[in-house]
Formats: sequence, C-alpha cells, structure tokens
Amino acid sequence: MARPKNVKHIFVTGGVVSSLGKGILSASLGLLLKSRGLRVAIQKYDPYINVDPGTMSPYQHGEVYVTDDGAETDLDLGHYERFLDEPTSQASNLTMGRVYKSVIDKERQGEYLGGTVQVVPHVIDEIKEKMNEQARSGSLDVLITEIGGTIGDIESLPFLEAMRQMKLDLGPRNLLNIHLTLVPYIKAACELKTKPTQHSVKMLLETGIQPDILVCRSEKPLSREIKNKVGHFCNLHESDVIGLNDCDTIYDVPLTLLNEQLDRRVLKKLNIKKYKEPEFAYWSEFLKKVKHPTDGEVTIAICGKYTEYPDAYKSILEAFVHAGAGNNVRVNVRLVRAEDAEENGHDVTAALKGVHGVLVAPGFGDRGIEGKIRFIRHARENDIPFFGICLGMQCASIEFARNVCNLGEANSTEFNKRCRQPVIDLMEHQKKVKEKGGTMRLGSYPCILKEGTRAYRAYGKFLINERHRHRYEFNNDYRDIFEEHEMAFSGTSPNGELAEIIELKSHRWFVGVQFHPEYKSRVHSVHPLFLGFVGAAKEFALGKSQLSFEPDALPLQQPEAPVQG
Repeated sequence: MARPKNVKHIFVTGGVVSSLGKGILSASLGLLLKSRGLRVAIQKYDPYINVDPGTMSPYQHGEVYVTDDGAETDLDLGHYERFLDEPTSQASNLTMGRVYKSVIDKERQGEYLGGTVQVVPHVIDEIKEKMNEQARSGSLDVLITEIGGTIGDIESLPFLEAMRQMKLDLGPRNLLNIHLTLVPYIKAACELKTKPTQHSVKMLLETGIQPDILVCRSEKPLSREIKNKVGHFCNLHESDVIGLNDCDTIYDVPLTLLNEQLDRRVLKKLNIKKYKEPEFAYWSEFLKKVKHPTDGEVTIAICGKYTEYPDAYKSILEAFVHAGAGNNVRVNVRLVRAEDAEENGHDVTAALKGVHGVLVAPGFGDRGIEGKIRFIRHARENDIPFFGICLGMQCASIEFARNVCNLGEANSTEFNKRCRQPVIDLMEHQKKVKEKGGTMRLGSYPCILKEGTRAYRAYGKFLINERHRHRYEFNNDYRDIFEEHEMAFSGTSPNGELAEIIELKSHRWFVGVQFHPEYKSRVHSVHPLFLGFVGAAKEFALGKSQLSFEPDALPLQQPEAPVQG
C-alpha cells in the first residue's frame, strides 16, 4: 500500500464507557497542533451499519451535522470545525455501512475476480484505503482519526484491525494511538480507581494494539502517583499518561491538555521537529467572556420536539456560547417542549416568563407543530426577539399567514398533503424522490441579501453562503400577500426563486431562515445572526427588567441528561 509522504496519523480510541469526549479530545489536540503551525485535519469513523446518520432519529444519534459539500455526518464534525475553523467534508466521516456497501458493490462488479470476499483482507483493505483518502488528497502534516464506540464493541473490531495493520505499514514514527479512558472517583473511599483503565488497555492489547498515550478522564486531577501506577500497569512511561479532569466548559479542554503537554508528547513520538510555540491569548479571552461575562445574563427559550435530549441541538447550543461571549453575556437556555403547548389549558405566557428571546428549532414531521406556532405567535405579539431555523422559519410563515394575513387554513404539505392554503410546499424536484437518505437539499448554497434589511446589517455584505438540510420551501404564490403585511424577504437564492430569509419589519427582532446558521458558528467567528439575536435579547432584557438568573433555565455547560429508554 502506497502511503502519502510526510503525513502523520493519530488515532483516538475510547475505553471503559462511552461519551467520555473523544470528539472534544480530537478537536482540542487538532487545535493545539494547528496552533504550532501544522496543517491538521480530523475525521470520524463510526461502527454502525447505517450508510450515514441522515435517517437516524436525534434520540439515537443527536443532531446530524451537514458539511459544505452536503454530507450528513456525525455531530463530532461540528466540534472539529468549531475548534479548528477548518471545513470538513464527505471524506471526514465514514461508517461501517459505507464500507460494506462499497465492498459489496465491488463484488457485484467483479472487481475481486471471483474470489471469496471476507472481512480480512477485503473489508480491512477498504477501511485502510479510506483512512488514507484525506492524507492523499490534501497538503496535511497530521491527520487525526477518531474511532467511534468503545473498546470491546464487536462492531468496531475491523477499524481497530485496520489501525493495527496501518501502524505496521507506516511505522511507529508515523502513526500513534491515543486511548481515552475513565478513572472513576469513588466518593465513599475518597479514591481514584485505575482498574477500569487497566482492563480497557488489556482489551486493546488483545487486538494487538499497545496505546502510545493514555488520556484519563476523571472528576479529580490525577496525582503523579496515580499516573505512575497507570503507566506501570499499562506499559507506558508516566509522562505518557495525561490527566483530563472535569472542566467548566468544553472550551477549557485545549488549555488543560496544553498544560498537561499532550501536544509535546505527540510531537516527540511522531518525530515532528519543525513547529512554533502556540499562541492562545484569543482563546483565553474568549473563555474569560464565557465564564465571567460583564454584562449579565439572558434567557433564551429553545422550542423543539427533542428537548429531552440536548445533543439534538448541539450546534445551536454551542452557537449560543459563542454569541454570548460576543455580547459579553451568559446565555441560559430553557428547553421548551413544543408538544406541551398543544395541550388544552397550557399557559404559553407562563412557559415563557422571564424569557428574553425565543428560538424555534429545526426538525421534521408534524409532532409539536401547533405548539411551535403558539410560541411563535406569543413572541410576535409581545415583541420578544424571535429566531426561526429551517422548520422554525416555516412555522413562522404558517403562523403569520393564519394570524396576520387571514389565511386561516394555511399549513405545510409536509403536515397536511391536502391543505387548501399551502404556504409551505414540497420543492418541485423533490416530488418524485422516494429514498430518504441523502436526497434533501443538502450543503452550502449562495444567498443574496437585500440592502437595508436586518439580515444585510448583520452580515455586512450582499452575497453569503449557508448550509441547508430540507425538502420543503416557502410557496411563492403567497409572497405578495406577505409583503403587503410587512414581512420582508430579505434573503433569496440568486435567481430570486427561493425564499431564504424572512423578517418582520415592525418587530424588534423577528427573523426566520431556511438554512442552518448554527453549523457555521465558530469560536473564532461568531455567526452574525446568532450574534444579532443574542444582542437583541440583551437589549430586550435591559429594557424590560434587570438581568437575572432564571432558576429553571438550563445553563449551557451543565452535564446533559442521559437518554431514557
């Protein structure tokens, strides 16, 4: 197998339990290496058989993150982009489903010359080929690959075998494994316990892989004695055991790993000698605003149908962290269940008490739609800053049509195929599409902004590009009546046919967008619409009352509740 010259590979695996933060570790390490002048890319390999997460429920997988080239991917790619400020692509996320599909397609086309197709070598070779794809196509110094799942999972074994073989092919100076494990703290004994990490490394050794570096998650900092003990039982030097205790925010992790000298250990092991000293003043300033904002707090209600599982709105939550820092306020999020507002006697006013802004989240299907419409109407009639994303924009259009334009039967054909006033309708080229996966309007598309509008003032330019994930659009048959009632179409496709942004002229801040701006918010550059929305919420809070903490609000950096059932 020909390998790309000068590209170093880092594989990140996880043990003991899931959800330890392999994605945050990968993104943080990538940021550290990039800050030293290296060209870095990150990719995620998932062991499930789905071709991609596009058809999976958010309860199963969290949000689906969409790249510029239209790939529906794992939410960890959002962390990679937010930390590195580098775009990912279709090649950045591989599932076992795509691997098997590719192997089976080749077998059907006769590429294996009548041979028996097996996991070894055919599936493993396919994985190795994919693992090197980005390294060959880009001018990279380092390629970080996160392997999903936990050591011991049957489905991830082919990925581990491919990594083992690649290390033999490339040599120890060109590929290393970082293994992330848990060192639990037992309160009754007041001790950190290393046995789970020892067992995890033992299971990894059974696959033929000796980890080069261990990163140990824990509630408490690891003492030198604990690091020495872990290293002794896991065949590692003490300096290759990196402590990662719980942080206030995920944006603390890069600086924590910098203090633990993880990047220096990686550089030494990969024999990388040309690098510069990192500069993190901008990151520290950002963290200061996240942790200690000087202008108080605002509360934003996110109205959606997956509120029991905050990972379904991961990019939105992170965009609020960025926008809060940009406005020097702490954004507290109140997750509001859309279906609750559909129940008889539900008090929308009480549900939104103390709220300084309402965001209606994206989604699919008719569950909770009428509840979303009720929340939108309350925000519109009470001059509360409102932001609708994708389905949220469509619900805002339906609400406006019904209650302002007197189109009482207005609806979307997604919810009622026979509705008489289809303000939202299926895109023409989607009407013959039968397959669900990868068939929507996906990826980055251009949008032209209208001068003098709120959207134009936010972006400061005429032409923008934003990422989409939808099948339904605003029906242009109703554009005239909307404009007659002071709804502005401030952003459209270049040919003027597709409504991309709507905004209400007479409102404090009422904006709906057909695209997903949350995918493009970064630590380095806050998305202008989130920045503007939080700024409007800040002004609304100052105008209505003193900024105060809402006890029932959900701070963004608290641990998220586990999925039930």
